[in-house]
This record gives sequence, structure tokens and C-alpha cells, in this order.
Amino acid sequence: MSRLSRTLAAAAAATLALTLAACAAATPGDEGDASDTVTPGKLTIATGEPAYYPWVLDDAPESGEGFEAAIAYAVAEELGFAKEDVVWVRTTFEQAIAPGPKNFDFNLQQFSITEERKQAVDFSSPYYETTQTVITIEGSPAASARSLADLKELLIGAQTGTSSFAAIESAIAPTQGAQAFNTNDDAKLALQNGLVDAIVVDLPTAFYITGVELDGGLIVGQLPVEGAGDQFGLVLEKDNPYTAAVSAAVDALRANGTLAAIAATWLAEAADAPVLQ
Repeated sequence: MSRLSRTLAAAAAATLALTLAACAAATPGDEGDASDTVTPGKLTIATGEPAYYPWVLDDAPESGEGFEAAIAYAVAEELGFAKEDVVWVRTTFEQAIAPGPKNFDFNLQQFSITEERKQAVDFSSPYYETTQTVITIEGSPAASARSLADLKELLIGAQTGTSSFAAIESAIAPTQGAQAFNTNDDAKLALQNGLVDAIVVDLPTAFYITGVELDGGLIVGQLPVEGAGDQFGLVLEKDNPYTAAVSAAVDALRANGTLAAIAATWLAEAADAPVLQ
């Protein structure tokens, strides 16, 4: 073999070695590079503090019980992470969607995918699509409402900065404007104290609040949706190299029926609320 041939062979061998090393580093699994996670070899997932049913059971996401806790572990498994390699952290809703570095690989707290939020963070493919729902309590003027027109003169509130708040303005357009609250808990307290006639939350949360947290809680109905419903996505740091892998995992779970099965387990009651017209 000539010196040139030996040189070319050595270069080819070196290139092959580098390629194999790169492939070996792309763990866990083939879906993404472990070096792209906050802690290599671990998957750091964030949720709210506290996290509520039906999204997380007993504020313990590590149990895998609850819709979003189950989704988180399904995504982790699809990415190749064992359950023991999942690390949980907590953030507020606003911290998660604010610009800047993140201490998590992805965050799930019912974040609606919007163009405005995409300016600050990345989103995965949607893992759930829902609608917004009006809830109230017995004795409230909203308890007898059967249409959007019946709600127009009432005081309707929601957590500010959410799709629920935007839905009040777009679907109901109450004459006194949407009433803003810092959290769902604040909105719920205002409803209990008669400061508002009804509040708007996403559909699964509506079933939980009316069935568990409110005395005499009632679902008035879902707000109509034009086209696609409100889509929830996993939030990642802006321009995160791991976003594509996470989206691919969500897409695979949708295709193989896992997302639907998890929704059927934890959100089965969601089909029972009427749509207001």
C-alpha cells in the first residue's frame, strides 16, 4: 500500500471512529442527544407548585399519576429515559414562559401554544387539545345561563394571561369586561365570595373544581371554538436543540394511541359538558 493509500485509510478510520463515538453519545435511545439535556443522562421535567388533579395526583408528579404526570413519563420513556432518570423541579407558570435560560428540559402546566409565547420559548407538538369552560356555583346569576347571551351582562373572571381569560373576551365579550385574577385559586375564591358570577377554566380543571373544590359547583358549559381547540404543548428553552426530539416523542405517542389512552384514563368526564351558543 502506498503512503498516500495508507494516509487515506487512516483518515477514513479516524472519521469512522468519530462517527461511531457521536452515535454512542446520542443516548438515551436514538431520539436525542443526552448532552442536550440540563443534566446529561437525566431528564429534568418541571411542573407547577402546587400541581393539581387531574393533571397531577396529590401534587406528586414523581408518582406518574395524573394526566400530565403520565404524559411526562411516557415522553421520557419514548426518549429512552428510565423512570429513575427523571428529575422533577417546580416553577411558576410565568417563570416557565419568560425569556431566558431554563433549569428544566421541558415543562408542562397546561401551556397553550400561542405565537406570542413562541417568541420567548419553544413548544413541542401538542399533547392535548381542550376547550374553555364556564363554571359557577348554585345561587349565582350564571347558574341558569344556557347561552352566551345569558352571560353577557354578568361578571366573568379568569386567571390573567391565560387562554381562559382570552376566551372570555373573544367568545363572551361581557359588557363589564373580563375580570382578571392572578391565579385560578384567586378566581375561585372570588366566585365563592360572590365577587364574580362565574369563572372560566379549561375543561378538565372545570370538572375537578366543580366536583371537589366548590360547594354547589356547577358547569355552565363549554365556550365554542372556531377551528382547532386550545392546544397544550411542552415548553422548552428558546432554540433548544432538544425540541425536535421531544416533539418527535410526542408525535410517536399520538400515533401509537398512548396520548388518547392517557386522556381516557384521567380526563374521561370531559365529554359531558354542553357547548354554549
